[in-house]
Amino acid sequence: ITMPKHEKHGDSHFWIISAIHKSIRGSDPDAAIYWLARALNAGEDPNYIFRRLLRISLEDIGLATIEAQRVVLDNWSTYERLGPPEGDISLVMATVFLSLSPKSNAVYLAEKSASDFAKRYHADHPPKHILNAPTGLMSDFGYGQGYEYDHHTKVGFSGQNYFPDGMKRQVFYLPVDRGYEKELKKRLSYFTKLRDHLSKMSEN
Repeated sequence: ITMPKHEKHGDSHFWIISAIHKSIRGSDPDAAIYWLARALNAGEDPNYIFRRLLRISLEDIGLATIEAQRVVLDNWSTYERLGPPEGDISLVMATVFLSLSPKSNAVYLAEKSASDFAKRYHADHPPKHILNAPTGLMSDFGYGQGYEYDHHTKVGFSGQNYFPDGMKRQVFYLPVDRGYEKELKKRLSYFTKLRDHLSKMSEN
């Protein structure tokens, strides 16, 4: 059998790793494990593949399947204990699991969006009511005044503003209707509506 040409730092390396990644993202376990087998047969470092799988669990699956990271890490640990070739099946298990997991890149997009926004608005201070006032002078200036301890409210939620004063409220995290993130979307909607309701009550 002639082994396929595979340069660890050449185009074929990146092509095959990208094929694994995109097959998982496309929820095609058969294609994913085909490219995985190609990578292993060509001598690719399994630890490099596991690092890529861990990245996929964060970037492409996120909170839609909250156990995805743990599955990758557990299989990685199994591989380290067994070694090749017996441990290769742990790579296959992680790959199949990720391929068939509900997926969302909402957290990945939120991180990028928040980072870009923070770079543009990097000089604003937190609102005074959420800052501690360790000195009397700071208290005189209003630090810590008006802060509501969420656990002491009836619903465990104060609805206070945590963005800088004068800054329009931003939305970075937009969960999808897949997997566990569907439940998180319901929670986010609940808090958004409750925040609006409490805000209107405080204005009256």
